[in-house]
Amino acid sequence: MKRIIIFLLFICITPTLLFGQGAKYSNDFLNIGAGARWLSLGSTGVSMSNGIEAAYWNPANLTGMSSRYQVSALHASYFAGMASYNYMAFGHKIDTASALAFSVIRFGVDDIPNTIDLIDSEGNINYDRLSMFSVADYAFLLSYAKKLPIKGLSVGGNAKIIYRNVGKFASAYGFGVDIGAKYQHKNWQFGATLKDVTTTFNLWSFNEDELAITIGDSTFNQSPENALELTLPQLSLGVARNFKLNEKLSLAAELNIVNYFDGKRNLPISTSFASIEPRAGVELGYLNLVFFRLGVNNLQKTKEFDNKTSYTIQPNAGIGIQFKGISLDYALTNAGSFGFSKYSNIFSLTWGFNSLRLKKE
Repeated sequence: MKRIIIFLLFICITPTLLFGQGAKYSNDFLNIGAGARWLSLGSTGVSMSNGIEAAYWNPANLTGMSSRYQVSALHASYFAGMASYNYMAFGHKIDTASALAFSVIRFGVDDIPNTIDLIDSEGNINYDRLSMFSVADYAFLLSYAKKLPIKGLSVGGNAKIIYRNVGKFASAYGFGVDIGAKYQHKNWQFGATLKDVTTTFNLWSFNEDELAITIGDSTFNQSPENALELTLPQLSLGVARNFKLNEKLSLAAELNIVNYFDGKRNLPISTSFASIEPRAGVELGYLNLVFFRLGVNNLQKTKEFDNKTSYTIQPNAGIGIQFKGISLDYALTNAGSFGFSKYSNIFSLTWGFNSLRLKKE
């Protein structure tokens, strides 16, 4: 138990050693999530996730994969279909104590009109000069998890490569590392994930010729001078518990506390050191076949015109079906918006199997 306390304490104090100045909301597309199940549970999963999608929430949980291989896919549209979010992952349980996974995430807006060349050198509007481009963010995660000799304790990590592209105008490459730990005692599960433990960087390069607009002797739309963007660490702590109500019904509940270290945010607890967001979700299962889910997250503190403080919260709901290694999940949720924003319908599919070989007739 002493080793567990020391390890979790190390996870908690690491951000203080790495704290520095970075861009707020940098690489924020990596905060959307993976798996409709966890999105409907209020974007929790640090403690309770136990399949291939755990590589996103807490890589240490990969050791809980129930089959030798797992694949998962998710698609979602946001902002009235203007933006698309796609996630795919493949996992392999190497043995009873270790697992490996590879995940790909893309968030992008396609078919954006490029009007820079719309006006020709003579000042005429020529729609034949109109072209389209895409803005997209990509992340590639290689994950590994292993059970330690201490009963109930697992650790894991992600090595991630990030590629961001703004048409032919600019692009960036980045690299970062996430680490996680999980401890299970009977029906209780405790988890911790420290994202961007090394402080993830994006190094941008700009195409000056494509960005610049020259009118007469003046040049506009020049590229930024600072090409380095930093993503500071983010610490998520979680606790979950499973309950067996009777022979047919089961209940699972999880609470996560997410700590941001990139400056003050409009969250219930916000200081110059960290901003703290609570998240919670509950799942009711019937015969381990059908699951009903509710969750809340994105609790925001806002100041009204009369200087009064009010709070808004994002509710989420979902349902899932699990049968013979196949899980189909649905979530009614949103990508971090609240108030009058449109909700998003998200579906994800996970398939677990034990052999890559086809059976001979």
